[in-house]
Amino acid sequence: MGVDPYVGCNFDIAKDDCTLETCCLAQSYFLYRPDYSGNLFYVIFFLAFIFPQVGLGIKYKTWGYMVGLFLGLVLEAIGYCSRIGLHQNPFSQGSFMLYLVGLTIAPVFITAGIYLCLSRLIILYGEDLSILPPRTLAVSFMTSDFLTLVMQGVGGVWAQTAHQKGENARPGLNLMIAGLLLQAISLGFFVVIGALFMLRVRRGMPDQSPSKVFTRRRPLFKAFLGGLLLSTILILIRSIYRVAELWGGFKGKLWNDEADFMVLDGCMMGISVILLTAFHPGPASGAQWSASNWSLRGDIDPKIELSSNPDMPLGPERQMVSRWKHKSRL
Repeated sequence: MGVDPYVGCNFDIAKDDCTLETCCLAQSYFLYRPDYSGNLFYVIFFLAFIFPQVGLGIKYKTWGYMVGLFLGLVLEAIGYCSRIGLHQNPFSQGSFMLYLVGLTIAPVFITAGIYLCLSRLIILYGEDLSILPPRTLAVSFMTSDFLTLVMQGVGGVWAQTAHQKGENARPGLNLMIAGLLLQAISLGFFVVIGALFMLRVRRGMPDQSPSKVFTRRRPLFKAFLGGLLLSTILILIRSIYRVAELWGGFKGKLWNDEADFMVLDGCMMGISVILLTAFHPGPASGAQWSASNWSLRGDIDPKIELSSNPDMPLGPERQMVSRWKHKSRL
């Protein structure tokens, strides 16, 4: 049976001066004391995935994807580390601030990495099959991500400051909720646009460049597509949960249920990170990622022949292009 959060309350003591010996949990930020072992697990988990993400990012030069995942993983680890701090001192304003802002905005950076993948996929299959140019889609989703980041960050600080002073935290919570809703809507649009694009791919004629055909047929690339879709859905579930959690306020049932939080936030993000690492776009798309990156910037033709690229890591792809060129000369 859990500890009664209202036992030992002393509301004459300011929250900053409270300890577990002088105040009750109801005077802290939760009606429970965050679990030490569970939060420690997530700290180690998210920190551990930084290494493969950085290693794969450097090897395959997926710089934007790497930065997004790196920042997201660091913030996830900071957020759960702060929850460990709240286990030690449930009344710590600093720990609560880092937890609230860190775990709220961390997925914003991870979704930024996901958004970058769609633009590369469009170029890999053929820009003429997309309803919007890949650069326009990338800028649109990244702008939405930035607005989400600002709204959630500012709202988190606002809500925490008001709660600490005993004032109405609802305006800050509403701003956080708006940011989370924007994130959920953006993810929803991402799924819809991705689905429409793949439908047009099935009905149309994808780019028949041999190097691109080879990449699209690889089992690892198909697994990457599945992992990307599932990761997006998991983060969408997490965003919807956080909206419902904050909608009820700091005294609401969802806010004060750690088991729900560990599953619907921590577990959703954890599985998403596993998928985004195991089915990393670097090994899945090979040199096509760098080629798409250049074409997005407009430096070279998006139909660059990768066989002339000395850095192309896929030997079979180089051989396929060479055979295709040889046949075209006969």
